[in-house]
Amino acid sequence: MLTDALRAHDWPERPLADQPLGIDLLNTRWITGTTWYDVLDHDDLTRAWLADHGLPTDPVPRAELRQTREAVVAAIADEANLPALDTLLDHGRLRLTVDAEHPDVADPAWHAAWVCLRDYLRLRAESPDRIRKCANPDCVLHFVDTSRTGRRQWCSMTACGNRLKARRHHGRQRAQA
Repeated sequence: MLTDALRAHDWPERPLADQPLGIDLLNTRWITGTTWYDVLDHDDLTRAWLADHGLPTDPVPRAELRQTREAVVAAIADEANLPALDTLLDHGRLRLTVDAEHPDVADPAWHAAWVCLRDYLRLRAESPDRIRKCANPDCVLHFVDTSRTGRRQWCSMTACGNRLKARRHHGRQRAQA
């Protein structure tokens, strides 16, 4: 759904669209060249993103998703920002049954954002050292490092890793000249 909606806007495909929900929310904003794209700027794109994840699409919770995205990005950048996530968690709770956990969120506008935050916290509990922002300072993407060694630095070696390495190499060459 989202891929078709992006084409309708004449946007490029989203990078790193294969990440778990809690990280995929962070990657609803990206930069290609010098152009910024943000799925949460448009109701139709937000609806398509939600539908792709099996989340309710009405009401369209753009502000709630944006607020959650920014809080998680801040918490990843600096753990001193973790308490802000508690405030967002106050919008819902988990209701347990014998076979499953069910989100219980009073305000429907917060349901999707709360589910995304809950998934991020699950990932953080399972492997906090594997959730990363791309090491390219010009990139805003995040990923879960699933590499065997756990030393992945780039969202994509071809998109960011090689470019940054080439930039550093050319900078060293110029400095030596």
